[in-house]
Amino acid sequence: MIRLNNRTAVITGAARGIGKATAGLFLEAGAKVSIWDVDAAAAEETVQTFREAGHDIRFQQLDTTDFQSVAKAAEELINDWGRIDILINNAGITRDASLKKMSAAQWQMVIDVNLTGVFNCTKAVAPFMTEKGFGRILNAASVVGLYGNFGQGNYVATKSGVIGLTKVWARELGRKGVTVNAVSPGFIQTEMIETVPEGVINNLKQQTPLGRLGSVEEIAHAYLFLASDQASFITGTNLSVDGGLVL
Repeated sequence: MIRLNNRTAVITGAARGIGKATAGLFLEAGAKVSIWDVDAAAAEETVQTFREAGHDIRFQQLDTTDFQSVAKAAEELINDWGRIDILINNAGITRDASLKKMSAAQWQMVIDVNLTGVFNCTKAVAPFMTEKGFGRILNAASVVGLYGNFGQGNYVATKSGVIGLTKVWARELGRKGVTVNAVSPGFIQTEMIETVPEGVINNLKQQTPLGRLGSVEEIAHAYLFLASDQASFITGTNLSVDGGLVL
């Protein structure tokens, strides 16, 4: 198994879903983890579960759209841990609607969380990484950021933007020892998808060459590899983990 011994990791939006699975996998690999999430109840439950299993994990409640709170949380970790080795910008939301029906508020909310939040967290953490000469920044993109999706103009715009930022930051931070990569999940079995009608789910499966939805653990393993020493010469890439959906 890939090891992350003596590494420290920040994972945003890790109270549930892909972020939670990633936190669990990183802890098993030997990393210390801090969850940055706005949902205190869910995050505290997640942290308690992992602590009972003997893992070193903490929760810092914050809104990634608020740069000052993000910067404060990063400073707290530096004071306690001395370093932040890995940042996973996983937090994201959807507010789906077609162009005709989408409100300005729906547009802005998704932009704020999915794009500005990624900027804020990276802006706050990257200086500590470059000072140490090591870092792994991993951004949650999406396959819809590559080919679009009806009724998701706001979400698609943010995920396309995240892929672009990944490439820019890889160029800017590479000589400082920091790699920056993105992961684009396909259709994944998460809590969000549990409300989708069965007919729609079956259609999604039919569109995917592997004939099924992905699991949160499969995305977590992609993050684990890209955060590891084995991926030290990979930067600026976008890894599609989608069961062959985009071929």
